[in-house]
Amino acid sequence: MHLRGALLAFAGGAFLLARTHGAFAETPRFEHVMSFGSEGTEEGQFKYVEDFAFSAGGHLLVTDAAHSWVQAFDKRTGQFIARFGGKGEDDHHLEKPEGIAVDTSGHILVADYNTGYIKKYSSSYQWELTFSEYGSEPGQNMKSEFMDIRDGRLYVPDAGNHRVNVFDVSGRFLFVFGGLGSDPGLFNVPEAAKFSPDGELYVTDLRNDRVQVFTAEGKFLKSWGRLGTGDGEFKSPSGLAIDRTGNVYVAEIGNNRIQIFDKHGNFVAKIGVKGNGIGQFSNLHGLAFDSDTQLLYVADTGNHRVQVFRLVGMPRQ
Repeated sequence: MHLRGALLAFAGGAFLLARTHGAFAETPRFEHVMSFGSEGTEEGQFKYVEDFAFSAGGHLLVTDAAHSWVQAFDKRTGQFIARFGGKGEDDHHLEKPEGIAVDTSGHILVADYNTGYIKKYSSSYQWELTFSEYGSEPGQNMKSEFMDIRDGRLYVPDAGNHRVNVFDVSGRFLFVFGGLGSDPGLFNVPEAAKFSPDGELYVTDLRNDRVQVFTAEGKFLKSWGRLGTGDGEFKSPSGLAIDRTGNVYVAEIGNNRIQIFDKHGNFVAKIGVKGNGIGQFSNLHGLAFDSDTQLLYVADTGNHRVQVFRLVGMPRQ
């Protein structure tokens, strides 16, 4: 399914956008570029879209937790290219892939939610290595989520243990931070961990309804958000993306919307209501921002598709 070219504005309140802070030439608007995917098991179809990464070749990689595939698409057209993983007992198979990240050499790391495994594939989608396992001991994880890589380190949100595990990209466990709680630096189901351009790690703290920010060593820096439906409030924040200027994009499962903040946590804009139309969402999960194309990719999980938007009025990067 491909839908293109709608400009989302103030249409009966359905696609509310507002600016309160930030150096923007104009109020940011979401221009719908395309949607792709539909419910099914065939190539290019989805059941439960989770998260994204960009391959060394510039393709969009998409995890599908329900069908156990990682699928690759042309990031400009949404055309299906290849898939790997799938259910099975061999090393290259996956059970429930959710988190995905690509290192500087093009290796693809995939977090398998049900097994605790993190599997490493070559840039040509060939399995190379499996590390970690299901559990609570150092180097183990339970319910791994949307991860990121920085300076050769893999940061894995461990939702089952309410912490972030850190490995090197060869699979060696390095350290862990967090733990269950609502105090600063603690988590209740961390969902996504993504780095800003200046090296700060942003984490969506799903059941605490907030975003927390850390150094690369796991030192707490700041947080914002609380339970609610207003600007800057959250209901089950899930996916994260950060652009080159440090603007932070946060998806919310409970509010069926995406909010944008500047790097200081000031609210900038929002889009979305529950539904299956353009700019409407159901059960939102991962996000990805591509600085090459200035496109925002959205895991519209409940609608079994990826929606893609261009932001008009954002500062030049």
